[in-house]
Amino acid sequence: MSLHLTVLLVYAGLLMTLGLWVGRRVQSTSEFFVAGRRLGPGLIFATLLAANLGAGTTVNAAGLGYRDGLSAWWWVGSAGIGSIVLALWVGPRLRRLAAAHDLHTVGDFLEHRYGPQVRATIATLLWVGSVGLLAAQLIAMGFVLNAVTGLDRWVGSVIGGIVVTVYFTAGGLLTSVWVNVVQLGVMVVGFSVALPLIITSVGGLGPVVEATRGIDGYWNPWQGGGSGWFYIAMLGPSFIVSPGILQRVYAARDDHAVRLGVGLNGVAMLLFAVVPALLGMIARSVSPDLPDQNLALPTLMLESLPPIVGALGLAAIFSAEVSSADAILFMLATSLSRDLYRRFVRPEASDAQVLRVARLAAVVGGTLGTVVAMFSDSIVDALRIFYTLLSVSLFVPVIVGLYVRRVRTPEAIASIGAGVAVAAVVQTTAGAGGVAGLDPAMLGLGAALAAMLTAMVVTRHAPVEVS
Repeated sequence: MSLHLTVLLVYAGLLMTLGLWVGRRVQSTSEFFVAGRRLGPGLIFATLLAANLGAGTTVNAAGLGYRDGLSAWWWVGSAGIGSIVLALWVGPRLRRLAAAHDLHTVGDFLEHRYGPQVRATIATLLWVGSVGLLAAQLIAMGFVLNAVTGLDRWVGSVIGGIVVTVYFTAGGLLTSVWVNVVQLGVMVVGFSVALPLIITSVGGLGPVVEATRGIDGYWNPWQGGGSGWFYIAMLGPSFIVSPGILQRVYAARDDHAVRLGVGLNGVAMLLFAVVPALLGMIARSVSPDLPDQNLALPTLMLESLPPIVGALGLAAIFSAEVSSADAILFMLATSLSRDLYRRFVRPEASDAQVLRVARLAAVVGGTLGTVVAMFSDSIVDALRIFYTLLSVSLFVPVIVGLYVRRVRTPEAIASIGAGVAVAAVVQTTAGAGGVAGLDPAMLGLGAALAAMLTAMVVTRHAPVEVS
């Protein structure tokens, strides 16, 4: 067994052990869903950054850097911009509402604001979309283990699925928070050590520039290939209204923890955004003929670093993917157990019964995500579909609902329906490039807002007070 594989397997075992140990303390849905609402800024920062730095921001972002160049910065940078908006404006207001009305999920807020129809609609949409997003994280884990061992990619996806399902099921958000602290530490050390050594190993950035000079738009920071500033429409809103992120905001002990913890997470993502893009560009300069762009980052860690440092770097990548995967399982478990089961199937269910359903939902979601990952290959396609769905369905109802008192159920349903329909039609007929330079996320967001405004004019409801 190679050193790289040994390190990854031992590390995976430690994560599961820590998760099971912390999970022994979780005996209520409050601890499982919102960690008892007692997280300070340090833990908010750690769990959010660990959850946000996943397959999309490491393996996929490096693959985009390999393919498109410097403009891949916008993939992670757009998420950082969305996080800062959440920290300064949206997050504190939502946290206060959640604490005042004992809201545990985004579905709780949607029902509080609009009614059960909107809650059910969003919960169903996101449950389906989240399975695809989980699959994307597991696909990335498969690429890492394939590069390390030569094993079929699906084997790595299965191993990753088992690890994250075991430790998350044990204790939900409380488990994730403490495991995320460990994962973030490994990521920071791994990338901090690996990046300068990799740059040194290729002789600095000069040879990278020279090797890629002839690629059109490769060093354009705004747009190159299929990447660029337009990622803001797809990724920025989703990092403001993602249920996995907002439920961490709900768990904050006060507004200060939200502003500081979430804000530092956003700044860190803006700074980190250049790292995977640059690593992908370095990989393009030294290995221009990789069979798959998603192999750029694990290949670089294996071939450009001493074995022990490469193993640490691969552990950092594995940490990023697992930490994001647990955030997705969080969405799956809470939406099924609280938004659907307790609200519509068995309203009289006890706290213990809801907790059991949440754990069962995590197991089912982890299994489905693993199965999808075994038969899929594209990380970017799965991520693009999920983030677009999240943006066009949730962004307008959540943001407008926070600040405009007139909107009610018809307006929210119209917004969700129009946003999803337009994005789906554009994606199906025109592809990710969209129409006239506007991608499916941009057009879907525009349609969602237009539909809500039109419905407000038509229905003319009386104002609704928001606490």
